[in-house]
Order: sequence, then C-alpha cells, then structure tokens
Amino acid sequence: MAPGVSNEKKTEDEQSSRENSIHLCNPHLEKMKEDILYHFALGTTTHDFPALFGDVKFVCVGGSPSRMKAFIAYIAEELGLGSPGGDYPNICAGTDRYAMYKVGPVLSVSHGMGIPSISIMLHELIKLLYHAKCSNITIIRIGTSGGIGLEPGSVVITRQSVDATFKPQFEQVVLGKTIIRSTDLDEELAKELLQCSKEINQFNTVIGNTMCTLDFYEGQGRLDGAICLYNEEEKLQYLKEAYDSGVRNIEMESSVFAAMCNLSGVRAAVVCVTLLNRLEGDQISSSHDVLVEYQQRPQKLVGYFIKKSLGKV
Repeated sequence: MAPGVSNEKKTEDEQSSRENSIHLCNPHLEKMKEDILYHFALGTTTHDFPALFGDVKFVCVGGSPSRMKAFIAYIAEELGLGSPGGDYPNICAGTDRYAMYKVGPVLSVSHGMGIPSISIMLHELIKLLYHAKCSNITIIRIGTSGGIGLEPGSVVITRQSVDATFKPQFEQVVLGKTIIRSTDLDEELAKELLQCSKEINQFNTVIGNTMCTLDFYEGQGRLDGAICLYNEEEKLQYLKEAYDSGVRNIEMESSVFAAMCNLSGVRAAVVCVTLLNRLEGDQISSSHDVLVEYQQRPQKLVGYFIKKSLGKV
C-alpha cells in the first residue's frame, strides 16, 4: 500500500469506482463466452470493446441516423477533434437497424422511433459500455417533441418522464407480470444543462415533465390521424390537464430511457426541442429551414455542455 493511504480510503475509492461504473442487472451475462450485440453488428469476440470505446464519457442518442451523424460532425468541430467536412464512419455499418459514430470521448447513436426501438438499442448500448469498461458516463437523448403551452422552438429538459396518465413510471410486462419502474432523471444534470442554456442565451429553455406516449396520433390526442373517436374539446381538456400536471412536451422514448438508465446507474438527461404548441394545433407546418434550425438547438445545448464538462469553454 502507498504511504499515507489507509485501508478505509482505499475502500472508499473502490466503492466510488464501482458506483461510477455501468451496472448490469443480469447475472446470466457473466456465464456467456461471447456477447453478440446483434442490432449493432458487434460482438465481444470479434471486436475489442475497451480499445474501441473505453474512452467514452458522453453518449448522445437520437431518433434519426442522419441527425446523429450531423451531431458527431458538429461536436467534432466544437471540440477541435475533426476537420471541416471530415467523414465519420458508421461503426454499425454491418446492420441497417441503428447507426453509431464516435469522436474522442463522445459516442453518437441513433435509436429509431418509439419505446420498442430505443429499448432494444439501450440494452445493447449499456452492454457495450459495460464490456468497454467505461466509467463516469453521461447519456443524453436529444430530439424533437410537441410542446404544451410553449412557443415552438423552445427546448425542454426533462425533470420526470410521465405516462399518458401523468404518472412518473414506466410499465412493462415481463413473463406475464406487470413491472413498474421509476422514470426520474438526474436532477443535478438537468440543472447543469439549464445553466448551460442560460450561458449560450440563444433560445428559451425550461425544465419540465415530458409525457411519453405509445404512438404519435391517438396517444398524443391528435385530431389528424387515420382514426380519431374524440372531439377537439376533449383533446384540449386532456392537454390542459397534462399542462396543469407539469407536462411541457410530448414524445415517445423518454420513459424507457429513464427507467433503463436508472437501473444501470447511469447519469442521464432528455433534451428535446418543441416543434409546435399542441394547444394550437396538431400538424407541423413550419418551413423546412425553420425546422432544421429548431432541431439544431438540443445539439447546441448538449455540445456546449460537453465542452464545458471537458474544460473547453
């Protein structure tokens, strides 16, 4: 033992290291000789995970492969790790399910649309980070959403993800039994992100609850789907109840994202821009250029947060 280092101090350091590492809630994985991350086209015997991903500290996930490729190019330039117009290969090129890009300590991964798609991606992403022996990881979902009572273009940092009845929980049926999991997100991380938004001072940002639904149309009270058996008054009453409960935006991934990050001991946040105010309509009618600029806002906020965390601001 090094001089001056007590057994108590050593134990505390080891405990801290364990607490900051990925926690897998699956004892069966230890018995497997190989772990194939099928939807990433990666495997523990075919790829050296610690060499490929061991330096990762920030993981950003979003629905669209093209958006996540644009984000990795943006963050590479912001961190001074890439050249203008540089190409970033898709690490998951062996599959068309998801796309993954990396530069320095940042991993950018697409997750598709809806709870099932992001759930599959997260299972394999969390295992990837575990096999790579990553520690002190921050995972942030960046995306788009429908706002409630906010001007279009506002950014919402999620306090809690709530279900369609405004309860902060994720419900899943496992082996025929219903399991309820918490959807709280890291409060300190949300405050750090809000402070970053104040520092860049480019767009309105709030902390609020995010309602996570099972679909885009009926589940979100839209009147413009192929099926709609309620009227506009009922829709507005529901959305106003959501607002009164603390909900500021609606999307389709945050509940399982929060639940899985909680179980894995990972610091996590959800940062979404609102494309419209759902109290004023259902269809997204802003111009292409306006929508592109809106979609860049979560990237700018999270990019600044990463720079600040790395001492590059």
